[in-house]
Amino acid sequence: MNAFEGKFRQFMKTKVMLLDTIMNYIVQRKGKQLRPMFVFLTAGSSGEINEKTYRAAAFIELLHTASLVHDDVVDDSNYRRGFFSVNALWKNKIAVLVGDYLLSKLLLLSVENEDYDLLKLGSTAVKVMSEGELLQMEKARKLDITEEVYFEIIRQKTAALIAACCAMGVSSVGADSQIVEKARLFGEKVGIAFQIKDDLFDYGDAEIGKPLGIDIKEKKMTLPLIYALNHADWWTKRKIIGVIKNESEKPAKVAEVIDFVKKSGGIQYATEVMQKYVKEAIEILGSFPESPYRKSLDALVQYTIERTK
Repeated sequence: MNAFEGKFRQFMKTKVMLLDTIMNYIVQRKGKQLRPMFVFLTAGSSGEINEKTYRAAAFIELLHTASLVHDDVVDDSNYRRGFFSVNALWKNKIAVLVGDYLLSKLLLLSVENEDYDLLKLGSTAVKVMSEGELLQMEKARKLDITEEVYFEIIRQKTAALIAACCAMGVSSVGADSQIVEKARLFGEKVGIAFQIKDDLFDYGDAEIGKPLGIDIKEKKMTLPLIYALNHADWWTKRKIIGVIKNESEKPAKVAEVIDFVKKSGGIQYATEVMQKYVKEAIEILGSFPESPYRKSLDALVQYTIERTK
């Protein structure tokens, strides 16, 4: 990861002064970097980490960063990880162009090095992520998301990128298509568990850089809420949906929804589903050869569901 950071900083350099300033700002405020870790650990569990692995990790980090920059524009969000977002500091027009620039960098990175396998896996992830985002927007208007649709949205929006990390990791060390698919499926299950954990934060008291009840305020249908609504009588369901639609700006009303979800067993249900996906991911991981990389992957999977932020 230390070596990767140096290579990544170098790769983000540009001759345009404004762009260079923004790139430095982004690099200095990077998050936990879980995604590059998944690339390196899956690669190491299947072969010898090499320059192509570093390019795969850079591809993923560029893609993730571009999607966050664009997301902040779409959501009209002024903060990212407790700092001002790019669009808050430099306005939407520049933020959109910066996101486009990052996407063009990752495309060139693959084309110039003829990493066509990585390009295919990564481009598929972009397509799927965009579809997931649009599907969520389409469904959010009606607040009638079923569990089936919910899982489809998070598989596309969140899990697709972690799945791409794992597939690109093993592909970078020359793994065959069967192992690439196995790694992709492992990543997808981890990604789904990761998102459910994120959903659960909405109902907890952990200090996570995400305010309590923010999903409710933003009218996002999460798994604990979907379960609670599905098991409520007609009148309660109608009342809670009415609160989310019309009164989600009132803290007391948000607290009412949180209380309803907790009493309905939504938290317990979502936790059990999350653990089921983790168990399935660990089973797939068990089919990889034993190594320190596999052991670290196991620990990283546990971290994604035990994290407090």
